[in-house]
Amino acid sequence: MPTSFGSRLKSAFDTHGQLCVGIDPHAALLDDWGLPDSVEGLTSFSDAVLSATAGRVGIIKPQVSFFERFGSRGFAVLESVCQKATEAGQVVIMDIKRGDIGSTMDAYFDAWLGKSAPFVCDAVTVSPFLGIESLNGFMAEANERGKGVIVLTATSNPEGAALQQAKTNDGNTLSASIWNRLGELNSVTGVPGQPGPFGAVIGATLKLKTFQLESVLGEQNSTPTPILAPGFGAQGARLQDIERLFGGSTGNVIASVSRSVLATGAAGLDDAIDSAKAELAEGLA
Repeated sequence: MPTSFGSRLKSAFDTHGQLCVGIDPHAALLDDWGLPDSVEGLTSFSDAVLSATAGRVGIIKPQVSFFERFGSRGFAVLESVCQKATEAGQVVIMDIKRGDIGSTMDAYFDAWLGKSAPFVCDAVTVSPFLGIESLNGFMAEANERGKGVIVLTATSNPEGAALQQAKTNDGNTLSASIWNRLGELNSVTGVPGQPGPFGAVIGATLKLKTFQLESVLGEQNSTPTPILAPGFGAQGARLQDIERLFGGSTGNVIASVSRSVLATGAAGLDDAIDSAKAELAEGLA
């Protein structure tokens, strides 16, 4: 059996802490770094982030769209990024936010998590808004391969609130229904003492009670649901407040930072990462 995603995530937490650094080479950021908005600039940017995080940050999260905009050459850079990060022992979460049904979702699995997938990664983000059941096959296959699936659950963009806070037939919000379903799946498929294979994307800037996610602030079962939490740094959430934000789930939060670290440029990247790690450690103390 392959090593589980939960096992690799726990190892990353134990070795390097819970910080995750996004690799988000959008055009404005490349320009701020003095790099061309080209494949060459994309490569230089990505290599610099990998160099700064290797041996210091256990989790990276490439935003696939910023590579995809360069077509096949951008995807070639992404393949290289994932291979280098994996060889450096980092957990790679591909931020792809895919979501579809049937054979289309099967093809997405083959592309990103399958045995012959061109991209080497540990987990991907997916959208459940065609119905979380549409992800059943994808999630089952991922678990068999020791991969993680991180499901959009409560996001910080204002446009998502009306949908995610809508009430389902059981009286829960849609976000709460997704969260509860992930907990059920992890309790069946996960390994006690480790995070489960199925995670939730929950924005760090949200008031979780408005999404009926009070359980995030309470006790977790023996195979807790990992939480990928964007929103720290530039979006306003503070790493030192992580326990106040996530309560009993704090130990399972993947604290994601991007712009607040990347905006410093290549020369300031090491210091920015050290600062973020220190602030997070203060919040976890």
